Amino acid sequence: MSGICLAAGTSAVRLALTAFTLAWTHTVEKVLWEEDWRVERAGLVLVESRVRGSGAGMEPGPEARLEGGAFRSTPALPPLAELVLARTPGLPDWRLCAAEGCRPLGALLPESEGPVVVRPCPEP
Repeated sequence: MSGICLAAGTSAVRLALTAFTLAWTHTVEKVLWEEDWRVERAGLVLVESRVRGSGAGMEPGPEARLEGGAFRSTPALPPLAELVLARTPGLPDWRLCAAEGCRPLGALLPESEGPVVVRPCPEP
């Protein structure tokens, strides 16, 4: 695989990443949630999730451990072909983080609305 491809509506972008973090703020509880992902041939692999609180549909899993103020867990999920990230106008956007820092999805796909699909890019 050669990175990740993001698509929303008619906008698309390719990023040369083999690992990334998705970060967002829960709309009700107002706490940070982060997920570390790795790009593999089989798909997107969830490496770890971190949530800095609980409640309103975001209870930590039974295997979660509290470290550094966050509940950390490694959910046992098979590789995913894609992620679909819902977006709501007027609410904070998802942030995609890599070695260069974090950027909101709207900065990566500025002319887009609606959900963003994240998937491994095929080899060029």
